[in-house]
Amino acid sequence: MSSKLASGRWQVASNGSLTGNSEPVIVKGQGVRPVHYVTVGSGVPQDVAGWIVEEAQVCISVNGDELATFMASPTDLERMAVGFLANEGIIQSMADVRHLHLSKNGTCVDVWLHDMNFEKPRKFIITAGCGGGVTFDDLSAQHEPLISDLTVTPEQLASLMRQTHLGAELYQQARGIHTAVLATPTQILLQVEDIGRHNCLDKLRGAALLDGFETEGKILVSSGRISSEMINKARRLSTPIVCSRTSPTSLSVALAEAWNITIVAYLRQDRMRIYTHPKRVLVNSYQ
Repeated sequence: MSSKLASGRWQVASNGSLTGNSEPVIVKGQGVRPVHYVTVGSGVPQDVAGWIVEEAQVCISVNGDELATFMASPTDLERMAVGFLANEGIIQSMADVRHLHLSKNGTCVDVWLHDMNFEKPRKFIITAGCGGGVTFDDLSAQHEPLISDLTVTPEQLASLMRQTHLGAELYQQARGIHTAVLATPTQILLQVEDIGRHNCLDKLRGAALLDGFETEGKILVSSGRISSEMINKARRLSTPIVCSRTSPTSLSVALAEAWNITIVAYLRQDRMRIYTHPKRVLVNSYQ
């Protein structure tokens, strides 16, 4: 299920529901631009008319003050803004949001909270995320371990990764972009794309908040490296299983071990590496 939105205005009711432009609108070609390039191989060089992913400087402001600016794909920005605030612990639900507005040029999201006394955090961390991620969260903070009885088979994870790859519309069109999904063992619930793997997790969180999906107890599948800020966002999402087609880092493994999160990396059709809490995937081997 794609979560691509056209530009528009949102009004947030007191119960957290949205009015206005609240229906997803698929915009063909959004997130990519036409480009000409020359391919060089064993034969004669060829001129090709193709596509390239868009990259833009995106800003999020809260109550009229700029909170963060970073590089991102200029799609699903309302979702990314809401998800970023939630993953940073600034909001708990859409009930905290009074108004949400995407600028006319489509690169800045203004978020107005019911709490007009919000103060911008003074300390921020530039993360290892693609495009230069930023977080205000303390990655060394002590979170409680996740309690979950979710289990999944290796075959189900391989199927989810295959579906994730096939459902990445912008990647299929232009390459050069990350994707992430929120799923059950048998079904993909939400899928987003962005040049930044960390932005994908913010977009997922925002999509879940705006579209009414629970993230707790679900599976997170990402095309990007699993680093500490990715696991921190996964902990905010309360997803006990985090999968990637590529590698984790030492800090992400340490945090996942402490927070009772299962990391499955190098996930392919016929193989994978389980770095932490393997019982959720190999439950039959532990009986």
